[in-house]
Amino acid sequence: MPSFLTLLPAADWAALLLFFAAWTGYAHWARRRSLTQPSLLATTNRWRREWMLQSTWRDNRIVDAAVTQSLSASPAFFASTSILIIGALLAVLASTDRATKLMLELPFAARTTPLMFDFKVAVLVAIFVFAFFRFTWSLRQYSFGAILVGATPDTKRLEDDRTRQRLADRAGAVMGMAAETFNDGLRAYYLSFAVLAWFVSPWAFMAATAAVVLVLYRREFHSDVLGALRMDQ
Repeated sequence: MPSFLTLLPAADWAALLLFFAAWTGYAHWARRRSLTQPSLLATTNRWRREWMLQSTWRDNRIVDAAVTQSLSASPAFFASTSILIIGALLAVLASTDRATKLMLELPFAARTTPLMFDFKVAVLVAIFVFAFFRFTWSLRQYSFGAILVGATPDTKRLEDDRTRQRLADRAGAVMGMAAETFNDGLRAYYLSFAVLAWFVSPWAFMAATAAVVLVLYRREFHSDVLGALRMDQ
């Protein structure tokens, strides 16, 4: 058997495979489900498109610029936070012996070797690196949306309703993609808490993965705020 496969027990490999399968599977399922059942992201994207349409009727778009800047502040904050978390995790990797001894003193933590501990921390690093790239890409997309808002002609030059609709579709789509990318980063943050349960046991890791996916599902498809935002009510 290859040495890499012997790095973790079978239960840990199963928990890790379940984690990534649940992450990618839920993301794909939620995207397809939103086509038939309103989701939080799909509903807010409709409002973004409506916002962009209303902006074509305003000569002064200071409010639109302020809202765009406010929206871009969230991915900027999380991107900065991701860098701090990655730095902290790398510092943990640099002091594996002390961290492993600390874990052994915890009564509920699983007994692990330094190599297994490093591997689990490396998985966390990879998750936050992914989140960092998604947040920074979301930030750039919001800047692209701001460019489209700024490039929209004055309302006096937009007498054609088809032109208004086309501009709203384009700007709304860019804003929606920025929100979807930001949502990917937030999903990584949520699922990182499931990985923390891995330091307890692989069974706790599996249970935490299922619990986090359930929380994500309820918030995206059955939350109170979704009911308040739905346009068909």
